[in-house]
Amino acid sequence: MSRVKAITWNVNGVRSCAGKGLLEFFRREQPDLFCLQETRISPEDAARFPWPEGYHAYWHSGERKGYAGVALFSRQEPFRVDYGPGPDGPDTEGRLLTAEFPGFYLVTVYTPNSRRDLARLDYRTQVWDPHFARHLRRLDRKKPVLFCGDLNVARHEIDLANPKSNVRNAGFTPEERAAFEAVLGDAFIDAFREIEPEPGHYTWWSYRSKARERNVGWRIDYWCLSRRLLPAVRSVTILASVPGSDHCPVAIDFEPPAPKK
Repeated sequence: MSRVKAITWNVNGVRSCAGKGLLEFFRREQPDLFCLQETRISPEDAARFPWPEGYHAYWHSGERKGYAGVALFSRQEPFRVDYGPGPDGPDTEGRLLTAEFPGFYLVTVYTPNSRRDLARLDYRTQVWDPHFARHLRRLDRKKPVLFCGDLNVARHEIDLANPKSNVRNAGFTPEERAAFEAVLGDAFIDAFREIEPEPGHYTWWSYRSKARERNVGWRIDYWCLSRRLLPAVRSVTILASVPGSDHCPVAIDFEPPAPKK
């Protein structure tokens, strides 16, 4: 790959988003890599949609129908694609997909939500996040890593419109924020925050109270990468004006490292 344009998007259901401009957006942007989360569709049903030609497509769906799911479209065929694994074996919820390219690994992830009553907070912070961190570090020992997706956490106070009233709400608890910092550690960086230090940039808005129109949102969708890849990043852009989901796409433009000989 030469210079790469990659996009991540939680589409909140392929069927729904396809009726609101997903395919038109895909054809217009023509990314080299297109990562989807919360696809909520089986590979067989997804294949019935008229996706743009010239891409290798990989779908990972969970055992529960109409729930979670991730996907990758790539112009270049990866060396290898792995589905999962989950913390205790197979990724039965369809949350993790890893593709190996000549100079880097690409990981698309849909991190479990802790739920409104925080019933899944312990699983998310004590099981899933440590498992995900180990997975990333195993890859990073071999070659640089880019990971993207809906991480279901706002990292800092500037990453949501109302931090003080959300401290004990899913996505902004101290436990989730600390777990995400542990995922990043010293090895990985939050690419958008390396470039843009100002508040007011969000990727998810509630459907209630015209939150998107008022830009009362959260930044919970990310491009993160091995620290040594930062010089390769040309831009990271939150495409907040793109409709179709309660999340918006996030794009990154980078020059992938040459593979080791």
